[in-house]
Amino acid sequence: MEYDKLLDLPKQTIDKNKSFITKLKKKKANHIDTIFQQKHQEVFEEIDCLKCGNCCKTTSPVFRDVDIKRIAKKQRIKSVKFIETYLRVDSDGDYVLKSSPCAFLDKEDNSCTIYEYRPLACEGYPHTNRKNMYQILDLTLKNTEVCPAAAKIVTELQKENNMDKPGPRKNN
Repeated sequence: MEYDKLLDLPKQTIDKNKSFITKLKKKKANHIDTIFQQKHQEVFEEIDCLKCGNCCKTTSPVFRDVDIKRIAKKQRIKSVKFIETYLRVDSDGDYVLKSSPCAFLDKEDNSCTIYEYRPLACEGYPHTNRKNMYQILDLTLKNTEVCPAAAKIVTELQKENNMDKPGPRKNN
């Protein structure tokens, strides 16, 4: 699997991806969930995140208070010290990493040194198998530029789903 090529593909077709996401927003919520969950399963049978690690190298998860407390406890430091050492507040008022790559990324094998107690945002990344996917379609589009799996999911869904006849979105 050539991960760099997967990342290049959505960058070359960003307008097509935006159009696809816009059309998806008009579909039934349960339809969106179904196609994403199925494609997520298929793609992650092929893709090994440890061969990439691009998410950990280039972006930061949001650290919720519960994440900070849990990680600090496991690291045997106070939450305040954890925040001072690793985090900053972003423009949305969320705690994020001070720098990239992630301080907890093992650069030799792309593994996470806090994997068992990582932030919830990391655990669910790239968030392509969630319920209510219609709520995070814009985030999914952004993730295609970072994550080869998200890129492959969106690219394959575009190919497989005829979106020429958008229907009204219904929240089920």
